[in-house]
Amino acid sequence: MNTYPNTNATIELIKELVSIPSPSGHTDNIIQFIEDKLTNIGVETRRNRKGGLLATLPGTDDTKHRMLTAHVDTLGAMVKEVKSNGRLKLSMIGGFRWNSVEGEYCQIETSDGRTYTGTILMHQTSVHVFKNAGEAKRNEENIEVRIDEKVENADDVRSLGIEVGDFVSFDPRVEVTSSGFIKSRHLDDKASVAILLQLIEHIKKDNIQLPHTTHFLISNNEEIGYGGNSNITPETIEYLAVDMGAIGDGQASDEYTVSICAKDSSGPYHYGLRKKLVQLANENNIDYKVDIYPYYGSDASAAIRSGFDIVHGLIGPGIESSHAFERTHQASIINTEKLLLSYVQTATI
Repeated sequence: MNTYPNTNATIELIKELVSIPSPSGHTDNIIQFIEDKLTNIGVETRRNRKGGLLATLPGTDDTKHRMLTAHVDTLGAMVKEVKSNGRLKLSMIGGFRWNSVEGEYCQIETSDGRTYTGTILMHQTSVHVFKNAGEAKRNEENIEVRIDEKVENADDVRSLGIEVGDFVSFDPRVEVTSSGFIKSRHLDDKASVAILLQLIEHIKKDNIQLPHTTHFLISNNEEIGYGGNSNITPETIEYLAVDMGAIGDGQASDEYTVSICAKDSSGPYHYGLRKKLVQLANENNIDYKVDIYPYYGSDASAAIRSGFDIVHGLIGPGIESSHAFERTHQASIINTEKLLLSYVQTATI
């Protein structure tokens, strides 16, 4: 029997995933990594035209399908301007705040595949030069990339092959603590991707018979709003997004339980499916919290907006400081894994 949940294996996979740059719009490398992993365990996959990856496991009932999704694309940036001082202006990819990336190491990838490292800084960083260093606004005008190459002007930068439109990825700085925390950028949503991959491997290796044909979509445009809004079969009844639970003031979610979303900015999730997930958690002694995310949208809500006639839900591990210096705990990973394994072995509502 395959040990499941295998916490160490999931965490090692998270570390691998967050270390592969994949800002929305530039995800081929990580999709290939995932495709290879699934192929190696005998799971057939196909890519959609948007570049996402689909894997399907057959079920006893092929007339009613379900879909689970997690997104592998992350926040990032793109070169907006090559400045005359040899630094780079950036344009955001995804919804983060400039202060959350100030001081971060980054990687610039040119269109011909060369990569360079750099640091994201305020133009007015040096307190020995700029009197207003602490007061200047953290915005697109003041934030720039200091490239780790000898460049003094725009021509020097362009001689490296760096140009407008090149992708910039943020250093994940992944670390696992002895107390069970996983700290890293991009846990949204690579923690969930790792959880789904571990689930697929467990189902495959232990020959678990699923009651329904089940599709797994590794989507690649969620951070910009349309990762999982297509490639849903007409037979699909239930669509479950696996994405982070948002933690903060007034939130029920924490870093130790699986978060079950009742509502986000798109509106309520399907009440019947939510109650089913809560019931499964209670029956299987899985620690959970039901929560509302005020400024949030998921692949499942994108699918609903696209007009699909589906039952939609959202669960995931609780992630502290989302879209910044993220953290979760292995307990939250384990509880999410347990709930998903229970869920895929049930009949649709």
